[in-house]
Amino acid sequence: MAPTYHELVARAKAQIHEISGAELQPCLDEVLLVDIREPHEHALGTLPGAVLVPQGVLESHLPVIAPDQDREIVLFCEAGFRSALAAAALQEAGYTRVSSLAGGIRAWAVAGRPVAAATRVSAADHLARYHRQLVLPQVGEEGQRRLAASRVVVVGAGGLGSPAALYLAAAGVGTIGLVDGDTVELSNLQRQILHNSHRLGQPKVESARRTLADLNPEVAVQTHPVRLIAANALELLDGYDVVVDGTDSFPTRYLVNDASLHLRTPVVHGSVFRFEGHATTFLPYAGPCYRCLFPAPPPPELALPCAEAGVLGAVPGIVGSIQAAETLKLLLGIGEPLVGRLLTYNVLDQSPLLFRFDRDPECPACGDEGHPPELVDYDEMCTPAGGAG
Repeated sequence: MAPTYHELVARAKAQIHEISGAELQPCLDEVLLVDIREPHEHALGTLPGAVLVPQGVLESHLPVIAPDQDREIVLFCEAGFRSALAAAALQEAGYTRVSSLAGGIRAWAVAGRPVAAATRVSAADHLARYHRQLVLPQVGEEGQRRLAASRVVVVGAGGLGSPAALYLAAAGVGTIGLVDGDTVELSNLQRQILHNSHRLGQPKVESARRTLADLNPEVAVQTHPVRLIAANALELLDGYDVVVDGTDSFPTRYLVNDASLHLRTPVVHGSVFRFEGHATTFLPYAGPCYRCLFPAPPPPELALPCAEAGVLGAVPGIVGSIQAAETLKLLLGIGEPLVGRLLTYNVLDQSPLLFRFDRDPECPACGDEGHPPELVDYDEMCTPAGGAG
């Protein structure tokens, strides 16, 4: 006799992990949350940050949204039955960290947890939003799908990270991670355009998330309200396709570089100082790294912080936009990235210059591909540099 539906659900629950609402709520921004209900159910409300992928197309559509089968995924439905069956099917398909929300959205709502209004994106809206990109032969629908499946982490939600994240979200990059442990201050608003006067004192990553959600609700924003240090660098940067380095200190730049060599993740670097900006792209072991360009941090007396050196607010806007363009080129596989080339730009005379530099075979970071550098914190070696802050 064929098993009943409830017997199938019981079997599925026995082989998968069910996550409770209490366990899920603190980590909503850290998981890929998938609503597997039908559109008419989704329209009544959903979990904050969830993407709609109906159960009938889940196995065919999920690889586009989550090509990494080790990504942490939480599925939910109305009562937790369909999501248990779907989680079991995904486990059999090779997904290693998929869970089902116990009790579904019904139990979630009964417990008084937040339910968000559904964002309805029609095919017409999609075409209208990305039309100027879709008509580019180098992008098209295939390229747009690649962007939607991509994951980019922006380290620093400040002067450089602001324009970079805004243009990446506007372009439809599917998942954007934000790493920054600071809060919004009045002095930030002269150049950090992700934030505004109403968000003073808020964590920068939360302020940035709200701005990006307003700009493009199709984009999932993962917030990491912490400072990047040696102890957390690999965990925070792992699983992303590109790292956008919008940091404003030499210690963090060296750490981003060294971590990227461990993860073999490209880094799009930018920095600014007064009226001048720099940008380049590092492809681990395929080109020079940050230490090939700057083997050692400058002495503290030469590393003036942004607050002392000053910066014209438009300069990080220009450099951050260049970083966004470099990132989109990498994700789409088009153009020639700034690998082994340092672009400098001075707004006083509007003079862009390109400097070429080679990979150093004796580089202490990338010289030995089999032994990436040990991750350490460099705060004692140099003070914060003039940068994007």
